[in-house]
Amino acid sequence: MSDGGVDREHRASADPGDAQGATGEELAFAGVRGVLAALSRRELSARELVATLLARIERIDGELGAFRCVFAERALAEAEQADARRAAGDERPLLGLPVAIKDDQDVAGELTTRGTLAVTRPAARDSELVRRLRAAGAVVVGKTNVPELTAIGATESLGFGVTRNPWERERTPGGSSGGSAAAVAAGLVPAATASDGAGSIRIPAACCHLVGLKPARGLVPTAPAENPWNGLTVYGFLTRTVADTALLLDAVAERSPDGSRRKWSEAVAERAPRLRIAVSTRPQLPALVDASVRDAVERVADELRQLGHTVDRADPPYGLLALPAIVRYLRGIADDAAALDLPARLQRRTRGFVRLGRAVSDRVLDRALAHAAPSRERFDEFFSRYDLLITPTVARPPVAATEWEGTGALRTLFAMGQVYPFTIAWNHLDLPALALPAGIAGDGLPRSVQLVAPRGAEALLMRVGAEIEAALGLADPPRPPLAEDGVAARVRAARG
Repeated sequence: MSDGGVDREHRASADPGDAQGATGEELAFAGVRGVLAALSRRELSARELVATLLARIERIDGELGAFRCVFAERALAEAEQADARRAAGDERPLLGLPVAIKDDQDVAGELTTRGTLAVTRPAARDSELVRRLRAAGAVVVGKTNVPELTAIGATESLGFGVTRNPWERERTPGGSSGGSAAAVAAGLVPAATASDGAGSIRIPAACCHLVGLKPARGLVPTAPAENPWNGLTVYGFLTRTVADTALLLDAVAERSPDGSRRKWSEAVAERAPRLRIAVSTRPQLPALVDASVRDAVERVADELRQLGHTVDRADPPYGLLALPAIVRYLRGIADDAAALDLPARLQRRTRGFVRLGRAVSDRVLDRALAHAAPSRERFDEFFSRYDLLITPTVARPPVAATEWEGTGALRTLFAMGQVYPFTIAWNHLDLPALALPAGIAGDGLPRSVQLVAPRGAEALLMRVGAEIEAALGLADPPRPPLAEDGVAARVRAARG
């Protein structure tokens, strides 16, 4: 399989004169908050910023494979419109902010491929999330790569190639939002949309040292998708900091934090009260947890104790919770395949997932869905004793970018359970969970922790996440070396 390439029909070279200054390059890693502040202060125009990022994409993404397609001419035009609006006094909250859209969400006039060549009809209109981002002033730069039907925790497909991790190109950025994660981590955009049906926001966040919030259902709109993956899937973002995610929620969320009229960014900036926090490294599925991952969790637990919180070891009552969740996941893949224009074009592994999903009868699916309610009661009792739970996000460092290339569905499913045994239960229970950077280990790769809260407690989750960021010195996150110098330049140098 060749590495992922961008759809060249959607590329247009930005005027080099727009992106010559160093300011735009510096803003590549400034995140949502830094970019919006610079645009508001008119340190540079939205067009200059977008031109700079398009130049970075042109320079870096040929080796990274984050983008499936780039809307260069359209993005420059949208940026010019944002500049005109700002000059006229417009104060939209995301005015001029460049964003990327995961390729399972609709952009009007474009294919929503979901990583497959089996889609032939372009979307008639923007998804509700994209519509809200545009209404808030965001500039859509392009669509990011996903594995076929967003089915696995790595980002590679026969149609669109391999997406690679900016921290080490031979590693995966995770999946299924791996293209979005690679784009943000490499400083190609300040933020990107994502989705999560079994860990697909949190896993790429962990692999790429980013913040990834899986909210409970109903916080971020999924329309026109109705009950995706039988209620497992929610939408969200990948960003560099908790504050960045909060600013995006200000613009698109269906509800305010804590039932108040405050903005998410205001609520998250408040100091958390002293909390009772459970810590567990016990996985939801049988798996070995890497010692460095356990160390990262312990380090975060120690920081929380230093901040005045009570932190206890306590394993959640998982039981066989992951099994009905996997049933819902497999049936969701089969349902997605049934809606394709040309399902015969699916690759072999995906056809295997579809066969497994078709074996899930309506009766079995109903039993899996019914399993969630009594399980929530057990966790209600758990969260009556603890305000938050901290676990690893993933069990080990990022695997190879092509770890599961050419493997069958069952083998891939079991292998993913070994690497990602900490995420799917929270989709089944519809509990909010936050993947948070926990530093770069001695191998030069990211480590991550996951924070889980009761339903409706996303704001508390993010407050504590922001405290951890500050305690670990990650409010200004480090930059991946491959993104700093340009992946293509490094590869050329290595080849002599």
